[in-house]
Amino acid sequence: MSRHPEVKWAQRTDKIYITILLPDAKNANVKLEPEGKLTFSATAGSQDTTFELNMELYDKVNVEASKISVGLRHILCVVEKAEKGWWKRLLKGEGKTPLYLKVDWDKWVDEDEEDEKVGGDADFGGMDFSGMGGGGLGGMDFSRLGGGLGGGGMDFSGMGGGDEPDSDDEDQEPPKEDSSEPKATKTEPEDSKPESIGEVPANV
Repeated sequence: MSRHPEVKWAQRTDKIYITILLPDAKNANVKLEPEGKLTFSATAGSQDTTFELNMELYDKVNVEASKISVGLRHILCVVEKAEKGWWKRLLKGEGKTPLYLKVDWDKWVDEDEEDEKVGGDADFGGMDFSGMGGGGLGGMDFSRLGGGLGGGGMDFSGMGGGDEPDSDDEDQEPPKEDSSEPKATKTEPEDSKPESIGEVPANV
């Protein structure tokens, strides 16, 4: 039986930020349709538990302008709205909000405070997801996940997150200093050789 991963969301006038929290996701498949339908499936955990999402977003979206970033602990979707405007909620259907869906307060900005923000993507440390290529979290257009605007799913199992530099490299340098110590001990026996050579002329 499949489970729902935890999802956080926030919005701006022109876009929606959807973060799917699922560490070490395998066979991740994300599909976004112009009508606002977002589907997700992946496996995770030691028992390869299946996680799925099927969300009807509040309004239509621009698939070609939307981005996706796959990391080791989460999958970030930057969904462009088809028409600019503040959504009343994330999902189209009215009623109680699903338990797995929460507001992302780290990215949330009230409508009347949005103009005070410097740049739409400032929440991501100034990274432009639309221009990201190799290295780190790879940005990718939803429109390239498959043919047509429907954006077919893609297997992200081979994509890894950004590799952090190893801090253990410094520990590998000290052993080089030990190689100079044996050289000092090998020079001492050579001092006895001149004494035996000096005795040879005395016997002649």
